[in-house]
This record gives sequence, structure tokens and C-alpha cells, in this order.
Amino acid sequence: MRNTNLFIPHRNLSDQINANIIRSEIEGGVYLNDLPEESTIEVETQNRWYTLVVRRDGRALIWGHPEFCPEPVEVSISGSNWGGSMLKTSYLGRGMHLEYRHPAYRGPIVTSAIVDIRLKAA
Repeated sequence: MRNTNLFIPHRNLSDQINANIIRSEIEGGVYLNDLPEESTIEVETQNRWYTLVVRRDGRALIWGHPEFCPEPVEVSISGSNWGGSMLKTSYLGRGMHLEYRHPAYRGPIVTSAIVDIRLKAA
């Protein structure tokens, strides 16, 4: 899915932050809120393949990591970041890191950089 409201660099943001936001639009991604409930997404990161089934209110079933989610587990998807603390909420973007909250772990779980995102046909 594409967001048709393109970002205009903001003078109060650093050049690096503006560049990251623009890069995320160029490399593409998906806003989870734009997807119908029960949509299935395959996310390839530098180190793993994850499968997500989108639920309501930023929730998703996720699996694909041998420690954190070897079996489907419901998590809260925070969004994606560029390897720091700035988060693009409810968004999965190529070149960014998926960040989610797992019910069994205290802090956020952050993946390696996303290489590709595929929406599986229903």
C-alpha cells in the first residue's frame, strides 16, 4: 500500500531525520492500519523470515524467530525504526527495523533491517 501524502522536509527536524523519512517513502513499506484484519504479511529481514497476521489495534500474530516467536504469538506492533529511538508507528518499511512488544519480554524486540515485505494473497 502506498501513502499518497508525501513527506515534505520539516525545518525543525535534522537533515538525517528528514532523509530517513524520505528514504522510507522511496524504499516503500506498508501501514498496518491500511490493511484489512487477518491480512498476512511475510517480512524478510537481514537475518530471518517472519510471518505476521494483522489484528485490530496494532496487534498481530507473529512467528519466525527461534527464541522470541517460534510459534505464533500475539504481540503489539509498535512500527519501524532506523536503528535508534525514532519510531514510524504502525509502519513496516524496507531498510528499517521492525519493533514489537512481546507479552513474555519486558522491553521492545527489534529485528534486523527489513529487506522485503510481501502481502500474501487471501
